[in-house]
Amino acid sequence: MKLTKRLLLTPMIAMVLLSACKKDEPIPQEDNENLTTVSLKFTENGVTKTFSFKDLDGTGGNAPTIDKISLEVNKTYTLAVAILDETKSPVENITEEIEEQKDEHLFEYISNPTSLLTFSGKDKDSRGYDVGLAATVKTSAAGTGKLQVVLHHQPPVNGTPVKNGSFTVGSTDFDGTFDVEIK
Repeated sequence: MKLTKRLLLTPMIAMVLLSACKKDEPIPQEDNENLTTVSLKFTENGVTKTFSFKDLDGTGGNAPTIDKISLEVNKTYTLAVAILDETKSPVENITEEIEEQKDEHLFEYISNPTSLLTFSGKDKDSRGYDVGLAATVKTSAAGTGKLQVVLHHQPPVNGTPVKNGSFTVGSTDFDGTFDVEIK
């Protein structure tokens, strides 16, 4: 009788012990990055002016610090965008990741009024669509307004690319608005 109890208890104890041990669950990957700083670098005749949007504590915390963009009348600038995640140590350069994943990212530049700034893309992804990390920017006559910068994240769905040059697909990685003065 004691032997029968032992034979019955041993598998039950083994089952309890084995069910208590779980494999470590993989940490889920986030699709959207934590973008704390977006810098716009406007270069004309070898002179670069940099204007930044900084939100070091993220959405919902303290208000972001946003530089006012000040450019000259009727000029053509080369734009380069730099993006950082300053919550990490060392600071992570997200620009490099976007460069590597061009097929999944698209910058949208919305000038208000529309005549204040005109953008044309310089960098393309593998399928010929604009990315927007680099652009040519033309200023108009003197005036003031706003520039909204939106970074769209457009990863493939079920292995099929969704990026089609449109701003209507995907999610938003960044959306920030700068004051602009053309003088």
